[in-house]
Amino acid sequence: MRWPRVQDFQERVADLVPVGHPIDVTTLAKAEIYEKYADQLIRFATGLVGPSDSRDVVSAAVVSAMWSPGWDSVSHERAYLYQAVLNEARRNLRDRERRRVAEFQAAGGSQIDRIPEIRPDVLEAVSRLSVSQRAVAFLAYWEDMRPAEIARFLSLSDGTVHRQLARAEERLRRILQ
Repeated sequence: MRWPRVQDFQERVADLVPVGHPIDVTTLAKAEIYEKYADQLIRFATGLVGPSDSRDVVSAAVVSAMWSPGWDSVSHERAYLYQAVLNEARRNLRDRERRRVAEFQAAGGSQIDRIPEIRPDVLEAVSRLSVSQRAVAFLAYWEDMRPAEIARFLSLSDGTVHRQLARAEERLRRILQ
């Protein structure tokens, strides 16, 4: 078995490491954790913010989570990273809405021609859900997680998960009819 060298990870770790931070053994361990969960996190983020922003959301979430002072005391890295992605997705959607409002105001408040996105009806309906409802629905239907697991993953109560899931289902039913 060949031991990994710093040079082997430098390219893969480059996006994970804040500017000016040395690549050491701790950084390599973080890179391995990222590689272990990256695909799952990107799928989760895609369900929350769409495919165009999902990788950026995951990168920002992982960097802020892993280089936060509390990272060393995290016992469930996967759940912690899912929560970080959820928070970053909320931040991303708030920023996107602020930009949209600013662009609308800059155009003198007149109607702006929108480039239509090519999406199936279901994706459009899902995009109308709140971020919390999307997160719960994604984990329930795409990741086949039970409500108790979702509650642990997102640090929510079981009742909140059931309520968000019921609201998401009802809203999707109304939109798609």
